[in-house]
Amino acid sequence: MEELLPLVRRPSRYIGGELNSVKKNLDSVGVKFALAFPDAYELGMSHLGFQVLYTALNSVDDIACERVFAPWTDMEELMRARSVPLSTLENRIPLYQCDIVGFSLQYELSFTNILNMLDLGGISLKAADRAESEPFIIAGGPVAFNVEPMAEFFDAVLLGDGELAAVEIAEAVKESRATGESRAETLGRLSKIPGVYIPSFFEVLYNADSTVKEIRSTVAGYDGILKRTEPDIEQLPVPLNPIVPFAETVHDRVSVEIMRGCTRGCRFCQAGMIYRPARERSKAKISSIVETELLNTGYDEASLLSLSTGDYTEIDGLITGLMCDLSKEGVAMSLPSLRVGSLSKTVASEVARVRKTGFTLAPEAGTERLRMVINKGISEEDLIRTAEMVFSLGWRAIKLYFMVGLPTETEEDLLGIVQLGSKVRQVGKRIMKGSPQVSVSVTTFIPKPFTPFQWIPQMELERCREVHAVLRKRLRSSGLDFKWNDPGASILEGVFSRGDRRLSAVIQRAFEKGARFDGWSEELKSEVWEQAFEELGVETAFYTHRERNFGETLPWQHLSPGVTEEFLIDEYKKAVGGSSVEDVYAEVTSAMSVSAEGADENSEMEGVAPEQTPDCKIDSCSYCGVCDFKVVKNVLASDGAEHATSASGEVSSSSGEVSPVSQEEPVEEELPLRYTVRYSRLGPLKFLGHLEIVSAIKRNIKRAGLPVIYSKGFHPMQRMSFPDPLPVGIESLDESFGVELNGLNGRLEPEEILERLNRTSPEGIKFLEAVPTHLKLSRASGSMDAAEYLILFKRAPKGLNIDFNRIDRYIRDFAGKDAVILSIAKKGKVKEVDMKQLVNELELVDEETLRLVLKRGPGSSLRPSDVLVHFFNFSPEETPLIPILKTRSVNCNSVGL
Repeated sequence: MEELLPLVRRPSRYIGGELNSVKKNLDSVGVKFALAFPDAYELGMSHLGFQVLYTALNSVDDIACERVFAPWTDMEELMRARSVPLSTLENRIPLYQCDIVGFSLQYELSFTNILNMLDLGGISLKAADRAESEPFIIAGGPVAFNVEPMAEFFDAVLLGDGELAAVEIAEAVKESRATGESRAETLGRLSKIPGVYIPSFFEVLYNADSTVKEIRSTVAGYDGILKRTEPDIEQLPVPLNPIVPFAETVHDRVSVEIMRGCTRGCRFCQAGMIYRPARERSKAKISSIVETELLNTGYDEASLLSLSTGDYTEIDGLITGLMCDLSKEGVAMSLPSLRVGSLSKTVASEVARVRKTGFTLAPEAGTERLRMVINKGISEEDLIRTAEMVFSLGWRAIKLYFMVGLPTETEEDLLGIVQLGSKVRQVGKRIMKGSPQVSVSVTTFIPKPFTPFQWIPQMELERCREVHAVLRKRLRSSGLDFKWNDPGASILEGVFSRGDRRLSAVIQRAFEKGARFDGWSEELKSEVWEQAFEELGVETAFYTHRERNFGETLPWQHLSPGVTEEFLIDEYKKAVGGSSVEDVYAEVTSAMSVSAEGADENSEMEGVAPEQTPDCKIDSCSYCGVCDFKVVKNVLASDGAEHATSASGEVSSSSGEVSPVSQEEPVEEELPLRYTVRYSRLGPLKFLGHLEIVSAIKRNIKRAGLPVIYSKGFHPMQRMSFPDPLPVGIESLDESFGVELNGLNGRLEPEEILERLNRTSPEGIKFLEAVPTHLKLSRASGSMDAAEYLILFKRAPKGLNIDFNRIDRYIRDFAGKDAVILSIAKKGKVKEVDMKQLVNELELVDEETLRLVLKRGPGSSLRPSDVLVHFFNFSPEETPLIPILKTRSVNCNSVGL
């Protein structure tokens, strides 16, 4: 893999070696477990569940859990061309040499990536074709609750909570192999673990109309699988030392789960059904986790995660307590899953203390009637009041999320999206005295298994495009930004969401035709999928646009999250006023009439009277079937003397004392001390881009506990400066940055700064020198005047066939010329550069090492690769393979801030 890194975009995805990653001695473990995320590294490393399982599995000495991600298309092309197998990041174990490969199933449009990873890893695609020695391929995650379209490819699937079950699965495989059991016997052993589903232990029969006739177990006593539920999440393993990626990820922050499950009962939401009951962590536990993870990572943002963070019963006290300390350290708080109406002024004020970017609210539907249908019990007044609070606290941007294609949706509901967005924008204009940024994001509703809407048809493709066109026109004319998802991708997701085993052949055919990263709009190959469906005679409409009756056997009938079918039917009838699926579909079809002129004032859906179901966490039981009220039940936070928020917005303690929710922050005194710090970056870290190395160093400073000073204003940042970026792929013995520290509590000696930085630095970065810098030195200074490089031909791949006589001749010719003009293309433009003005020295140090000193010219510069390509005539494909080492920088004005 290493030899491919210079040839791909974003090589930092593949280098491994991140801080807090675990690399065990493989000779001392009994199980090699590849934890696989079937998407790009930056998505997988942003997923908290992935890090949780990594921690849980590696907490067992006998298990080596290592990560693997879907290689991007450029890396895949090189791997196939050079027969390089897909391997784990930590020890570079080819997947076919692992005992278990466990996939995280978060999204249906990752299915072809799973097949691609198996194929690249040298593993048979279908479970039935695997030899005794091949790894067991398992999966878990929300998509596991209807894994039937992928059933042929998995040996085992886990439904529900995975922290303890994953370890049990690994131990079972180890014991089975140690005793010489066959593959079939191992599967039998796995089937006895609560929550584990063995697809091959069931056969599916179909009716003449292609619906499922029967799902028949082939193993006595193994008739259905109930999800695994851990009743107390307080004691489950958490990643106190989470991996800190070098590559920029989707969410670069500490993420802590404060509550699992949601009992709000939104009828469109699969997660709210399959993750029940609600189980909260205590405030003390959450606070301890947040503080420890920040200390061990150096992040400057923490995120509190749940399906609805604002519904955590002690959210006000939790946030107030955390921000009392975190705000002093420049750490921001993020609450990505806030329900409209659950956000108090206390929470909003505390979150606003450090930095404010955008704020996201999810009304989901444009009218209160439709929100009642989906059991999203929020009023327009709730939304406007929340928007007023958010804008008044200093936020400048609000994102609003809606769905289209919801059951009983009419033209009035669609136009309500425009009206609601416009009202939020008007609120912002009134409070800000300017123009706020309000964006409306629309996704297509996709009916999911184990929800009350699992029986209804999905919005058709052309209809979806019509709706998008109307919304796009009206929203933009109202000054609102509009974003929408690809309707074609929604159809594909809808097919697999409620699909059956016959789709396995379609997925494999699409994979063989080149389908990859189907969830990425720029990579989705719709024509490939159309061909695959057509060639195999599969009609997508059968899975997406067909209404199902309550008596139909659904493909996931033998799997269960604990929610009963009776409860789902009852919730469906509450949503649509007691009508059948067929009746509602007929009413909606006749009621829908989209036009640019206006809504139908006599909508046929006005008679529909939806009924709300209360939140059973704070109200009466809704009899969903999940709880046994002994072990499995709702668990609320309890942390001794609790606090309650009064109607006035003040927090009252159990002692009766009253204090303001948030007081004005005292102005912290500062004694700025500036330092220039020199460091080296070697090994795989040469593949980090400039912004990636900057982020790594900033986190290193936080981990080291250095009292860095932050800028003031809307988005406080560490007061640091970095000189000109080093090109990706070049090692360096002499890099530098400037940093401003607070010396109010005493000046830090350079030796102590270096000791702290090196103690917490990742492998590949070594801090060499810390030099005090004059305060009046310009912050913009620090650019090098010249840099010395060694071109190490002796370490280049043998296949390059480097002609050193030619290189020596070029050098002698260069010395005798007054000007050497190179035409270099940068950012789409060709620029002529005089190499004589920018190359200070050029010589062969020995037969296989070229010494090059480059200096900066007025408005121009050269990279070592430019010299190799445009002067020595190496090809652009060869040049990245030639090792380059920067040995020193020459800077007339010492680098400063």
